Amino acid sequence: MSIEMILRIAVKALARNKMRTALTMLGMIIGVGAVITMVALGRGAQSAIEDQIRDAGTNLVTIFPGRFMMGGARGAAGSSTRLMPADAAALRTLPELTHVAEIASSRSQIIFGNQNSNSTITGTSPEYPLVKTWPLRYGTFFTDQDVVAAAKVIVLGANVATLLFGEDVDPTGERVRVRNHVAVVIGVMAAKGASSSGQNQDDQVFMPYTTVMKKISGSKALTYVLASAASDDQIPAAARAVESLLRVQHEIPSGGDDDFLVFTADDMVAMRTQTTSTLTSLLAAIAGVSLLVGGIGIMNIMLVSVTERTREIGLRLAVGARSADVMRQFLVEALLLSLVGGGMGIAAGFGTAEFMKWYQQWPAVVPTDAVALAFGVAAGIGVFFGYYPARTAAALDPIEALRFE
Repeated sequence: MSIEMILRIAVKALARNKMRTALTMLGMIIGVGAVITMVALGRGAQSAIEDQIRDAGTNLVTIFPGRFMMGGARGAAGSSTRLMPADAAALRTLPELTHVAEIASSRSQIIFGNQNSNSTITGTSPEYPLVKTWPLRYGTFFTDQDVVAAAKVIVLGANVATLLFGEDVDPTGERVRVRNHVAVVIGVMAAKGASSSGQNQDDQVFMPYTTVMKKISGSKALTYVLASAASDDQIPAAARAVESLLRVQHEIPSGGDDDFLVFTADDMVAMRTQTTSTLTSLLAAIAGVSLLVGGIGIMNIMLVSVTERTREIGLRLAVGARSADVMRQFLVEALLLSLVGGGMGIAAGFGTAEFMKWYQQWPAVVPTDAVALAFGVAAGIGVFFGYYPARTAAALDPIEALRFE
């Protein structure tokens, strides 16, 4: 029997019970659609994280105090868990680094008149906009003299400026209150958006790190240090130079464990995407259960079809059809159910991913390999769960089948 004839018979057999056929395919549609949607949203999140980190500067090198576990990086409590301004000053002597910015973080209400904003206060140095490649919208950033004098000057993030002064208003020269101190607004940063950690960078304000440490937080240690390498290809050399210098600076003996952690942009990407990748795989596996349910539904319906068409099978066997022909017929019907359902599921997955992208502003990327895998799995399920009913049909005794009522 030709494949064309087998397909024609399969289509006619499935068309006899359109509702049953549609409900059988529904399991495959939901399963494949769910897998495609979950993978698309997961890949989209990974892509967004990579873009956010690389937007911050692909040549960025970040130095954290202490040692800890983050992603695949080893860590524990070290003998020293502090980075001091002297460490940042020493880093500025490295030829592998072009800019270094101290970071001393705190949090407080920023008050202007009857408006206030609960914001992160980022104490830093004048090199911060250069390290982050972050321009200003209004005014200027503070200077080295402001850092030395621990001046009460402040640069606002875009969202903070809008909240306190209104949209498209230049607030330079105005005075705001930070805890018990009055600071002069000297600039407003351009809108930057979310960072790799998901926090909106426009919700923070900037002051000289000496001002934050002496007058806001009272801390003598830095939160972390940001630096930039001369170029992307010099990042590994810059990271090694930072590690060597800080080991000398912290008097760590040969063979001793570092009491700091150096991250590059690639490290950040790997760290942030590891969790997202694991979660995506988990969600895709859960969605894949729907494929299993859909396969069981196909097996169930094909077994019912074998029972309903017992006399038809017996007649075919009686007039010369081989058992292999009967088996092939039912396998093709099961495969047709799964492939058509899988194709519709892929379309549904694309549609759902695009809807989430539009409605929730969630990044979604549908990878080609996921589509191919989902379609291949659908075909495999059709063959796997269609085999038993097909074998059952092929094993029928022609005489007993013709007697079946």
